[in-house]
Amino acid sequence: MSDALWSRIDEYEASIVRRYINSYPVKVGELAKELGIEVFRSPLPPRISGLIQPKPGAPGVYEIKVNKFESEERQRFTLAHEIAHFLLHKAEIKSGVVDSIMYRSALTSKKEAEANRLAADIVMPERAVQKELQIAGGEPSEDIANRLAAIFKVSSPAMKIRIGA
Repeated sequence: MSDALWSRIDEYEASIVRRYINSYPVKVGELAKELGIEVFRSPLPPRISGLIQPKPGAPGVYEIKVNKFESEERQRFTLAHEIAHFLLHKAEIKSGVVDSIMYRSALTSKKEAEANRLAADIVMPERAVQKELQIAGGEPSEDIANRLAAIFKVSSPAMKIRIGA
């Protein structure tokens, strides 16, 4: 995980994330639940992948909705992305953050990039990816990226970026 991002996460919440990224595929739904976030697979408008918002009538509680019409891999990354907003940008969530399919929202591009980096660290923990890469032969390739993507339940393009294939 990026040290600069990691240092900005509340220590208690960081300890929860660390526990979950020690096994894979990371159980992002259970991670959200332990962080006190309710998760819903919902029919969202086209081109909207997910959102995080305060739960109406429940002060201090957040809910995440992910577009149920997108692939499982996409839903997992979207959930991790919204968890990242919760961990890094809680003060800016205010009435909610809606992320398009390009992970763009009313937040700054910098904040969206941070959420993407942290989401990648959550669903593709660096140590675990490197371990599996070594088991698979050590040299990044499209074939190995596809195999690792299946292991981590992420998209092949995301894994290609992660391993530099």
